[in-house]
Amino acid sequence: MMMKYESQAVAKPYFIAAIALFVGQVLFGLILATQYVVGDFLFPEIPFNVARMVHTNLLIVWLLFGFMGASYFLVPEESERELYSPKLAMILFWTFLTAGVLTILGYLLVPYAGLAAMTGNDIWPTMGREFLEQPTITKIGIVIVVLGFIFNIGMTVLTGRKTVISVVLLTGLVGLALFFLFAFYNPVNLVLDKFFWWWVIHLWVEGVWELIMGAILAFVLIKVTGVDREVIEKWLYVIIAMALITGVIGTGHHYFYIGTPEYWLWLGSIFSALEPIPFFMMALFAFNMVSRRRRDHPNKAAVLWALGTAVLAFLGAGVWGFMHTLAPVNYYTHGSQITSAHGHLAFFGAYALIVITIISYAMPIIRGQVAAPEITQRFEKWSFWLMASGMVTITLALTGAGVLQVWLQRMAEEPMSFMATQESIAFFYWLRLAAGFVFTIGLLVYVASFFVGQKESRSTTVSE
Repeated sequence: MMMKYESQAVAKPYFIAAIALFVGQVLFGLILATQYVVGDFLFPEIPFNVARMVHTNLLIVWLLFGFMGASYFLVPEESERELYSPKLAMILFWTFLTAGVLTILGYLLVPYAGLAAMTGNDIWPTMGREFLEQPTITKIGIVIVVLGFIFNIGMTVLTGRKTVISVVLLTGLVGLALFFLFAFYNPVNLVLDKFFWWWVIHLWVEGVWELIMGAILAFVLIKVTGVDREVIEKWLYVIIAMALITGVIGTGHHYFYIGTPEYWLWLGSIFSALEPIPFFMMALFAFNMVSRRRRDHPNKAAVLWALGTAVLAFLGAGVWGFMHTLAPVNYYTHGSQITSAHGHLAFFGAYALIVITIISYAMPIIRGQVAAPEITQRFEKWSFWLMASGMVTITLALTGAGVLQVWLQRMAEEPMSFMATQESIAFFYWLRLAAGFVFTIGLLVYVASFFVGQKESRSTTVSE
């Protein structure tokens, strides 16, 4: 099976970069997990704060590469025309990859204060905040790349067929660019700083990224199930409406106890309690579409990744998010390992898996196949179960650590000190490290799937 449009091949380098950076992110995650139990591991070469910075920044960068690759693959097909400018897409690819790699090397090779001085942070101070540690010059580069990317995608959509999927995707991408601009606003007042910092972090992952995720999932489900586009688009409308309503006002659950007005305790709690609903709807949506499928698509691995996305996104973002999002509960749990448990499963379930889903569907087509050979898909399925079980175990270990941490350090009649508490929950950190190795094995199996069975050709074709 050949691609419908030649310019869809632009997605391939984006997907390769995404997976390579994903491997880097996981390796630094293993370093961090080891440093939790062996404090001087790789010190002073890679201190904990540097490893954490690299781990979280690689997460953001590889997901952005994945979203961009997904857009370049699906938008030409949805718009029924070639990509507006494949050349621009490749220029932006090398620009973004170069900026990303140089920034990560800067974190690793230069003390952070020195990096700030080298990159002119004193002229426009934007550095030093979690997830937004990038030098100001890198942030400017990100804005330029994203604007060029949105121009390319936007012109393709506007001059071609308009579908619900492409419009929802474009809306999410524009929102991503818009809310990133708050990364440049760094007020001296700590309450203001935190208030607007969440306009980037929360409104990305619990707002506009959900639009991107929903659009990609809907596209893949149309292709692998053959269910009428109108049915899937109606589901997408409802899910996205619920995600935006609950996600935007749900930002308030980050405003608890930081100096904001008291009404945020109510707004944050009420709308955060509703946030699991769109994720539950997404899980129902995925399973419903697969059960109603009109075709038995040969790419069984892509179907598995899609269903895994829906289930683990609901568990990570929905259930684990709700566990500690109500103000009276968050009063005790804020900043504990429960937060880390939620973050790990939510990011993996919702965003890592949706990127892998579109890669699993698209890469065989880019290679001229309907689906990957059977042995390749077997590797992918093993990879899914290893990574999913590893991440669920990591989440359960961190949840156990968090519950015990809250009890011993914050709720006991005679609370223990932070360090004494950490020593008491070390078992869970060892368990997390072991599960991290299982996850890493799963990821390496996934990488290996790109190299096995590729000499086999699949003659099966499916009608679009």
